[in-house]
Amino acid sequence: MRKIKYVDALNEALREEMLKDENVFIIGEDIGKNGGVFGVTKNLWEEFGDKRVRNTPISEAGFIGCGLGAAVTGLRPVVELMYQDFALVAMDQIVNQVAKIRYMFGGKAKVPMVIRMQGGAGAGDAAQHSQSIEVFFAHVPGLKVVIPSTAYDAKGLLKASIREDNPVIFIEHQMLYATEGQVPEEEYEIELGKADVKKEGKDVTVVSWSYQLHYVLQAAEELMQEGISVEVIDPRTIKPLDIDTILKSIEKTGKLLIVHQACKTGGYAGEIIAQVVEKGFYNLDAPVKRLGAHDTPVPYNESLEKAQFPSVEEIKEAIRELCSE
Repeated sequence: MRKIKYVDALNEALREEMLKDENVFIIGEDIGKNGGVFGVTKNLWEEFGDKRVRNTPISEAGFIGCGLGAAVTGLRPVVELMYQDFALVAMDQIVNQVAKIRYMFGGKAKVPMVIRMQGGAGAGDAAQHSQSIEVFFAHVPGLKVVIPSTAYDAKGLLKASIREDNPVIFIEHQMLYATEGQVPEEEYEIELGKADVKKEGKDVTVVSWSYQLHYVLQAAEELMQEGISVEVIDPRTIKPLDIDTILKSIEKTGKLLIVHQACKTGGYAGEIIAQVVEKGFYNLDAPVKRLGAHDTPVPYNESLEKAQFPSVEEIKEAIRELCSE
């Protein structure tokens, strides 16, 4: 199977869906001739023109509202926010309009809308361009929250999100754009709400997503040298959450660690833990552990930034502690 970059997998998904359905169009800042700040929309303006690849003013609330209006009238907009942080200036549109329209109109108005955004730390973009706030959106009824960690997942999940009749928050990580993975040339999509077991193991279950997942996979590989077998689960979507796959793994391992790049306090690990305790408490052989970023704004300094979120060594130590309990 061919290998392509994460960013190219996203680009392919957009192009294929635009060719398949003339109602699919893209709006956002600098997405036209420039191809977007991260290159996800490169060459699409040349192929589809201004009508379907539209640059917008710097007004997130404005163009998310534009996307909502287009969605309820039958189009399928894909709205790009440069950074997840910028969604905060449009939260009224996202939370009180996009997420609620279908409910408030008794299902008569659908909102087939994808809001793509880059989120997460690691590139030295400092406190206002590096946040991981996926839990904000997961808390809102009416939104689905998708976070692909690999090129394969990025393409399949984006295609499924564009075909979805409800609004989807689609979160990418800029540290993943240049990573490569196997992606088939034939048509495929990945059902929303289905987790993936990235690595099978028998001693401890680790749940993680996005860029942090790759730290977990590295830790799991290195721990094999110590005789520790780690099962790694990527939820892929945190809303809806595939808790059944996580519970099934815990039945085997009896131990659970959750790792994410978001701040530990109030992070989505807490929701997963709550569901595990409610539905699978008696399968646990040890207290659940979680690792998240320190409760500080993301530093600009490279060394401080790396120290802010969980390292491979910290993940390995947490797994060792679980295995010793």
